[in-house]
Amino acid sequence: MAITPSTVLGCVVGIYLGSIVVLFAASVALPKLAFYARLLSSYLSLLLASAYGVVASIVLRLCGYGQVSQWAAGRCFKWVMWMTTGVGFVVVEGHEHLRVRPAVFITNHQTGGGRELDVLLLGTVFPPYCSVTAKNSLKRVPVLGWFMALSKTVFIDRTNRQTAVAAFDGAATVMRRDRQSVFIFPEGTRSYFDEAGLLPFKKGAFHLAIKAKVPIVPVIVANYSHVLSARRRVFQAGTIPVKVLAPIPTADLLPSDAEELTTTTYELMLRGLTELTEGAKKTRHLHAS
Repeated sequence: MAITPSTVLGCVVGIYLGSIVVLFAASVALPKLAFYARLLSSYLSLLLASAYGVVASIVLRLCGYGQVSQWAAGRCFKWVMWMTTGVGFVVVEGHEHLRVRPAVFITNHQTGGGRELDVLLLGTVFPPYCSVTAKNSLKRVPVLGWFMALSKTVFIDRTNRQTAVAAFDGAATVMRRDRQSVFIFPEGTRSYFDEAGLLPFKKGAFHLAIKAKVPIVPVIVANYSHVLSARRRVFQAGTIPVKVLAPIPTADLLPSDAEELTTTTYELMLRGLTELTEGAKKTRHLHAS
C-alpha cells in the first residue's frame, strides 16, 4: 500500500490528538501533565482559528467587510480555547468603552509561555473594525502570519525606526479615513510578573493616538500567572478578569504632549491593574474556602 501525503497527515493528526487525550487523562494522577495537555490544545486551537481566519478574511473582503476579519477570527479562537482548555477572559467593567470608534486600544502584555493568551484576550475584547499591531517577524509564521497579513495587521519593524514611524503614519491615515481602530501592547514585549506589574511603555501608541486625533482606551488584564506560567509548568482552567477604562481624549494634544500622556496613562493602568489583580485574588480565595 502506497503512503500518500494524506495518510501521513492523518497519522500526525491522530498522534497529536491522541497525545492530548493521554496527557489529560494522566494529569489526574500527575497534575503537571495538564500543562502539556493544555499547551498542545492551545496550539491546535490557534491553528484552527488562524485557518478559519484566512478563509474568513478572503470571504469578508470580497463581501466588503474586510475590516471585521480579525474580530471574526478572534471570536472563533475565544470559543475554541474555552472548549479545549477551559481558559477564558471576562470583561467585568467598562464593556461599553469597547464600542468607541475609532480609538487606540492599549493593554498590558503578559506571558505564561507564548502568544496563545494574547490572542485569546484579543478574541474576547477585540471590537469590530479594529486591527492589531504586531512585530514584523510574525509575518513568517505559517497560517497565523497569512491570516494577519490578509486582515490588514499593522506590522512594525522594531529594529528600524524609520519604517516603524512610516507604519504608524499609515495607520493614522487609515484610522481617520475608515474609522478603523488599532489595538497595541505599549510595553512592546511580554512581562514575566507573578504579581501585578507593568514594564515601561513605549510612546508609539500615544504618538499614533495624537496624530490620528483619536482617544486612548486602556484595557487592564489581571495578572494571570496562576493560570499560565511556563516557568512553573502551570496551565490550568480559569477565568481572568478584564477592566476597560474610560477613553482618554487626545483631540487637543500636540506631539510634544506624548511623553506626559504616556506617563499618566501608565500610572493610571498600574493602579487599576493592582486593584483588579488583588480583587481577583480575594475572589479565588473565597471560592477555595
